[in-house]
Amino acid sequence: MDLQLKGKTALVTGSTAGIGFAIAKLLAKEGANVILTGRSQARIDEAIRQIQPEAGGGTLTGVVVDFGRADMIQQLLEQIPDVDILVNNVGIFGPKEFEQITDDVWLSFFEVNVLSGVRLSRVYFPKMLKKNWGRILFISSESALQIPEEMIHYGTTKTAQLAVARGLAELTKGTNVTVNSVLPGPTKSEGVGTFVKELADKQGITEAQMEEQFFREMRPTSLIHRFASPDEVAQMVAFLASPLSSATNGAAIRVDGGVVKAAV
Repeated sequence: MDLQLKGKTALVTGSTAGIGFAIAKLLAKEGANVILTGRSQARIDEAIRQIQPEAGGGTLTGVVVDFGRADMIQQLLEQIPDVDILVNNVGIFGPKEFEQITDDVWLSFFEVNVLSGVRLSRVYFPKMLKKNWGRILFISSESALQIPEEMIHYGTTKTAQLAVARGLAELTKGTNVTVNSVLPGPTKSEGVGTFVKELADKQGITEAQMEEQFFREMRPTSLIHRFASPDEVAQMVAFLASPLSSATNGAAIRVDGGVVKAAV
């Protein structure tokens, strides 16, 4: 299927690994001009090197950004003043007992997971409305709907993303701009893979056994009983970023393997 992305410019935050990398790769494969971001030039260069052979004719560039810093986001906006597609993917996570989550940790999670998307959207969204075409996507999580007891701060920021996305969508009425959220379930990204390996090593079991235990004890409502791959999430994101998704707006689309136990 041709997603009609040739000539479109897409900025994917947090795109040197995991879901962000898979999204950038697929958008590039579809011919979009893709701008990657990462926390080091070496990571960006390596990601571009991996994607380049599969790119469909568009350009591949990258910008070093720490999304916990407003000044670096401002520098990014000055370097990339306009985009057609904005994928707010960058995020941080990590388990922590509630009483041990300090104010500083709460603020750092909110800064990266919520405010990064707000700061970028505040600049790009009006320009999309002016040219009457654009796509903004927030990569949220099933944790936005089922707050994990071991990561209350993370789940809270993912719920906030849904609110921001829906609010922006309300401002698109009668235009060809859409704003949606994508809610991945447990996904075998780089960070999750490391997390699973550490847990497996700690318990003296294999990673496969750890994955089975994870879904049996921590995500028992999963219908697929496995981690999704980043590519599986990226396929949904690429469709929503394309002109083909024009009737989908203000939605929260789950790619969660059925973890959220709801009919809608």
